[in-house]
Amino acid sequence: MIELDGATGEGGGQILRTALTLSMITGQPFRIANIRANRPKPGLMRQHLVAVQAAAQVCGAEIGETSVGSQTLEFVPKKIKGGEYKFAIGTAGSCTLVLQTLLPALLYADTPSVIQVTGGTHNPMAPPAQFLQRAYARVLADMGATIDIQLNRFGFYPAGGGEVIARIEPCKQLQAIEMMTPGKRLSAYAESFIAGVPANVAKRELECIGTSMGWDESQLLVRGLSGDQGPGNALLVTLEHEHVTEVFCAFGEKMVRAEAVAKHATQQVRHYLASGAALGEHLADQVMLPMALAGSGRFSTDRVSKHATTNAAVIGQFLPVGISFEESREISTCVIAAT
Repeated sequence: MIELDGATGEGGGQILRTALTLSMITGQPFRIANIRANRPKPGLMRQHLVAVQAAAQVCGAEIGETSVGSQTLEFVPKKIKGGEYKFAIGTAGSCTLVLQTLLPALLYADTPSVIQVTGGTHNPMAPPAQFLQRAYARVLADMGATIDIQLNRFGFYPAGGGEVIARIEPCKQLQAIEMMTPGKRLSAYAESFIAGVPANVAKRELECIGTSMGWDESQLLVRGLSGDQGPGNALLVTLEHEHVTEVFCAFGEKMVRAEAVAKHATQQVRHYLASGAALGEHLADQVMLPMALAGSGRFSTDRVSKHATTNAAVIGQFLPVGISFEESREISTCVIAAT
């Protein structure tokens, strides 16, 4: 039984999600205390509870009594089983975080899998669905995995109601890769998704992006959604390079000007481009686990977050790898090696 303290490091939900994924894959049971201890509302929130229940269903795990607010969990996995699964968060809690818990594990299933998750698809505290589609899934494809992610309906905070479907083919062994430079830029574009929000909001956001980045109208795209998917506004900037695709996002909120939303997105993009690194902060955090499953890997990133170092420590509890970071002012390098 691996013992984990949810208060260590960043102290958020990633400790739990990584433990669930790796417990399913390795068959090692774990016990965690102080779940999300460093958050304003500690313990399991709805999306975390669904991630636990989903993981338990996928591998037939024993989990005991769990509910929203629970701060301890014991997880004893059995065999991962492919198939069709449906999970409903019931709030705007993140579909993408539930999916990220399950996707790597289902690569080790005996048959293909289809997962439908309903809930939030676009909220400020989690990667948007397009991040999984364009950035995360591309890295996994480069490692030999076949994953298709389909966004059927947007779910903005606080209403939720979104739907994402993922299809996963078994892949018993991921291939080790290195991602040290982004390579030549192939395309760059910004999209403003609006539902139940005046079209002028999207226009202003995109004008700011165009002026700041020097982009023309063909790169600035208004994505109008049906009003019943709102109200909501998400501004996404996608950079497709030879070796990696990155997605940056900012979200419209009440009393926040469209220009401020665009500035937030632009700052992220500029920081990433100025660094010359292959991966942005969030993608760097997410690729460590599949690289560790491959046995080794190396990448450069524009920033090593506390989220990432905490994630690395949890991975090391389950897998025989060491994860080290070499940090400099502009760029940092993460090295994953067998121990």
